[in-house]
Amino acid sequence: MPDPEFKGCIVIGAGPAGMTAALYLNRFHRDVTVLDAGNSRARWIPRTHNCPGFPGGLSGDELLERLRTQAVDYGTKVTQATASRLERVDGGFRVTDTRGEQYYGRTVLLATGIEDVLPPHPWMEEAIDCRALRLCAICDGFEASDDDLAVYGPLRSAFEHARFMRTYSATVTLVQSDDEPVDAQLRQSAEGWGIALMTKPLELLFDGRRCGFIDASGERRDFDTIYPVLGSRSQATLAIALGASVDKENQLVVAANQMTSIDGLYAIGDVVSALNQISVAEGHAAVAATTIHNVLPRNLREATSPMPQRAPIPRRITDDD
Repeated sequence: MPDPEFKGCIVIGAGPAGMTAALYLNRFHRDVTVLDAGNSRARWIPRTHNCPGFPGGLSGDELLERLRTQAVDYGTKVTQATASRLERVDGGFRVTDTRGEQYYGRTVLLATGIEDVLPPHPWMEEAIDCRALRLCAICDGFEASDDDLAVYGPLRSAFEHARFMRTYSATVTLVQSDDEPVDAQLRQSAEGWGIALMTKPLELLFDGRRCGFIDASGERRDFDTIYPVLGSRSQATLAIALGASVDKENQLVVAANQMTSIDGLYAIGDVVSALNQISVAEGHAAVAATTIHNVLPRNLREATSPMPQRAPIPRRITDDD
C-alpha cells in the first residue's frame, strides 16, 4: 500500500469559520481539503444585518455561498462528507468519514460548530424564517426592538437572557421550560428588571405568523418574537476523543493561536469556548490559518513556479459608465 499523501491541513466544517480558514490557507499556497457535512449553523439565518460589509443584510445561505465561491476560486477542494473519526498518525492526522474514506493532514482545523437545541416541532424552520422565533439576540436583537418578547428556557439561564433582552424591549416575559420553583429573590429581581414570569406552559404553538404558549390555566398568550434558549450540543467529539481540553459546556479550550491542547489540532468558531458570532469565527480563522502556515514546512516560491489561478477582479464602475 503506497504511503498516504498528506495535505497541509484538513478543515472539518464548511461554515463561515472553515471557509475563511480555507481561503487564507490557499492564498498561502497550501494544499487544503475541506470536509462539509452540510449542516452549518449559519443556514438558519433568514437575513442578518450584523455581518460587517453587508449593509443591506444577507441570508445565511447567501453568506455560505459567497464564502464557498471565494474559497473555491483560490483552489479550495470541498468534499461533501461527515468526519466520524480523528486519529494521530506518523506525520500528522488521519480523518475518516462516515463512508470509510480517509484523509491525511499534517494539521487539522476543527470548525464543526455547535447544534442548537430547539423545541421538537415540525414547523421550527418556518417559524424561524418569518422571525417568529429568533436564535441569537446578539445577532438580531436590534431587529426585535420594542417587540413583545418572550425568552423560553430553564429558569436560571432564561433569566440571564431575559435581562439581556431588556436592552431591546420594555416588554419581556420569561417562559420557563422547566419546573424549578421561582424563589422570592428571583421574583423580586425579575420585578426590578421589568421582566414578567410565566411558569412552564402546556404547549408551544405557531399560527404561521406568530408563536405563542398555552399557559397552565389554559389561556393562550402570543408574542411578536420568542427566543428559545434551551442550550446547545457540542460538536467537539472528534477532538474530545483525542483528549483535547474542553470547558464545562464541552466547547474546546484553545491557546491564543487557536491550537487545542493537542499539538497540530486547531479549532475555530462556535466549537471553541468563545462568543458565538460570525465575525469572531472569521477572526479565529485568520489567526489559525496564519499560525498553521507558519508551522508547516516552508513552501518557498521558485522562479519556475506556475502562476496561481486568481479570482477575477471586478471592474470599478465610474461616472462615465
